[in-house]
Amino acid sequence: MTELFLREEFRAAWQGQDPFARVQALDGDVFRSKEGRRTLRFFHAGRPYFLKYHQGVGWGEVIKNLLQGRAPVVSARNEYLASLALAEAGVDTLTPAAYGRRGHNPAAVESFLITDDLVGTVSLEDYCRGWPDQPPPVAQKRRLLHKVMWMAATMHGCGINHRDFYLCHFLLVPESLEQGSSVAQIRCHLIDLHRAGLRRAVPLRWRIKDVAGLFYSAMDIGLTHRDLLRAMALYTGKSWRRTLSEDRSFWLAVRRRAETLYQKDMGREAPRWI
Repeated sequence: MTELFLREEFRAAWQGQDPFARVQALDGDVFRSKEGRRTLRFFHAGRPYFLKYHQGVGWGEVIKNLLQGRAPVVSARNEYLASLALAEAGVDTLTPAAYGRRGHNPAAVESFLITDDLVGTVSLEDYCRGWPDQPPPVAQKRRLLHKVMWMAATMHGCGINHRDFYLCHFLLVPESLEQGSSVAQIRCHLIDLHRAGLRRAVPLRWRIKDVAGLFYSAMDIGLTHRDLLRAMALYTGKSWRRTLSEDRSFWLAVRRRAETLYQKDMGREAPRWI
């Protein structure tokens, strides 16, 4: 089975050639090279792009993931489809410039995804790092909170769960937050979708995992109790009183998972937030 999408700049440059061979020959700044996957930033015709190239994970990796109850990531297909679905739902994300997949053996599928480089962005992990010592303007913080929780709710609403839903995977265009006055005007891109799950509806346990990961990664950025209640209300589309009453078991499960992640990674008790 072979799937191929080439945007005009790559279709013209690679006409009559094997796109997979061209991708294998690409050179640039390597960010990752292990487990059958290579990630690098490169230039084409003076323009920057990111490549994720998958060269087969092997049966050992496939079986290990299955035994752990996880769907093995064997190609770039998940990330490609998730980026298209999120963009259709209005969520800023990766913009594919080229995608290819070939092979039938799940342990040896060859694939690639080339996306536009998100120039001028900063991860929310870095953007919010100084908030405890230098809090941002309240209105600005609330706009960003609204944007992130809208993205989470919209993602889950269109049947996608991220599986690595942390602040470091949100890339913000700072000027859009500082100048924009609405969620639509704020540009914040959700990236690293290679493990995303795509279904008709996201199962409860995966929604819990995503939201807990997001809250865990925000525990040390100085959010107040009121901020967290606001986030919960924005995610569910209900008042905070109503969601705490009607969705209590969901939020308790989110809290337990977020606190467990924090204690495991930080080696100290997590701050209480519900």
